[in-house]
Amino acid sequence: MPKIMKMIVFISFVSGAAAAALFSHFNKGAYLTLAITFGTVFYHFGIRLLIGMFYDTVMKNRADYAKRWYQLRPWENRLYQFLHVKKWKNCMPTYDPDVFFPQKHTWDEIAQAMCQSELVHETNVVFSFLPVTASVWFGAFPVFLTTSVCGALFDLLFVVMQRYNRARIMKIISKGL
Repeated sequence: MPKIMKMIVFISFVSGAAAAALFSHFNKGAYLTLAITFGTVFYHFGIRLLIGMFYDTVMKNRADYAKRWYQLRPWENRLYQFLHVKKWKNCMPTYDPDVFFPQKHTWDEIAQAMCQSELVHETNVVFSFLPVTASVWFGAFPVFLTTSVCGALFDLLFVVMQRYNRARIMKIISKGL
């Protein structure tokens, strides 16, 4: 997954720069559309990599999962049942599966990594909406809003998954397994 994400960032950057150069030279609207599209893809993937690297550098997969922020709220289990999280959670990609591999890490370490992952995705949700400000210069507010909402919803799936799974890991930890 890291290689794929980095490749998407690289390709979207190069493609966006090429489209912007073509627009600047030929002044054709299609090139501007391509530049904006590739630029938005570059932003959404690039910011996710940067946010992940920031948290890795600062937290190093160490978080206090006893903090209130990480605790399930009384209504969350009902939400997770309504969303059928158990059915789709295993279909979601994982950036670095080794971090959550019980043969390599203790359950305590996995729970801490899950907290960090949750923070990464929550931060991504917030930063997903930054491109909406580009609509001031380029117009097309609905397009920027739609891509931002889609990016935020995608990251919310990972937040939900981390919180759902961490509750199960916490039960394992409390049993001393």
